Amino acid sequence: MRCVHFVGFKGDEYHSAVKAFGPPHFIHRGWDLRAQREIADGDLIVFAAGSADQAPRRKSFNDITE
Repeated sequence: MRCVHFVGFKGDEYHSAVKAFGPPHFIHRGWDLRAQREIADGDLIVFAAGSADQAPRRKSFNDITE
């Protein structure tokens, strides 16, 4: 099964991405090494900003901000 990953979405662009790609299976706060490890061959990665070949950040993003 192909999963859809949204990376770095913070606002209204999320709704545009859902219209274009469908709802995500996974939402990653940012592109880091942990997010990269969760991507399987054949998965679709949708970035809010930046190119698809950007290097992941070495320090992990936090999971949630309250």
